[in-house]
Amino acid sequence: MSDRDTDLFGNDLTYDDIKAATDRTTGHIRPVTIAPVAPGTIRAEHAGPLGDRREKPYELWFALEFMQYTGSFKARGAQNFIQAHREAGTLPDAGVTIASGGNAGLACAWAAQQQGVRATVFLPSVAPAVKIAKLRGYGADVRMVGAEYAEALEACEEFAASSGALAAHAYDHPLIAAGAGTLMEEIHAQIPGLDTVVVSVGGGGLFAGVATAARHHKIRTVAVEPENCRALNAALEAGGPVDVPVDSVAIDSLGARRATALALRAARENDIRSVLVPDGEIVRARQSLWDHRRVAVEHAAATALAALTAPDLANGPTAQGGGYRPRDGERVAVVLCGANTDPSDLVHPAEN
Repeated sequence: MSDRDTDLFGNDLTYDDIKAATDRTTGHIRPVTIAPVAPGTIRAEHAGPLGDRREKPYELWFALEFMQYTGSFKARGAQNFIQAHREAGTLPDAGVTIASGGNAGLACAWAAQQQGVRATVFLPSVAPAVKIAKLRGYGADVRMVGAEYAEALEACEEFAASSGALAAHAYDHPLIAAGAGTLMEEIHAQIPGLDTVVVSVGGGGLFAGVATAARHHKIRTVAVEPENCRALNAALEAGGPVDVPVDSVAIDSLGARRATALALRAARENDIRSVLVPDGEIVRARQSLWDHRRVAVEHAAATALAALTAPDLANGPTAQGGGYRPRDGERVAVVLCGANTDPSDLVHPAEN
């Protein structure tokens, strides 16, 4: 986050920031669709080592945010970021630039195109071809750098310094996180009495926004990460942001080496549960969504659902592994956050 941004917008995230983002983005993004899920069906549908334990009855909804513009929740933060800078008169002629695993770049390019602003997007080599093609379709200048997000970010920062372009961020910015938090406002409005929201975590922009809004509404947040992409979980364990290795089927969206201070602050201030799930459960959850509901989502989106289907593991008091088990009668919403994926690796049900 630049000094210019800090002076204009501060470096913290509050519920008031989310309300301001709601005002800016209403009418410019698609309201989330909420789909109820029949009680008791999730674990019955899911193929995996579930054992004989019976599922307690609870109420469940899917927040179908993969139907958002650009195919993910990132459109919310990008729209808020660019509109806020437009209002402040701080959009430079050089346009905006961002490093991304794909989805944030898509959202930034889309929002920039709407505002008639140039966008230069830096991607790591692991970015899916489907995302690269969409980026170019939005008119973005796409530059592939390195094998990980951190390397693309370094190149993006160098470009911003040399060109004067406004540097956006995939997740580490209050305007981006506030935009993501508008999703929780919509979920809360559509599900009165919601107890818990379950959301996947990469660098933590979506989590920080959702958790901040959820806290205001007295809703618990479950933060779900792959076992080998555990930036937030490790930060909670260490007492501060730390670098972690990243290796997961969801690395293209959840492969941040380090959680943001915004995310860690939100985790400490809110009633959150940190959950780790193995890649095998993520793959099975994604396949199950396709088999039983004909929904093709990214592995990152399936990571959130895997929290409800992963086998029980030993859990610590703060940063906990294993699945999340809703209480009897609990009202739970799972965010399916993106669908910019190549569905060719999804197996037809008859082949399972």
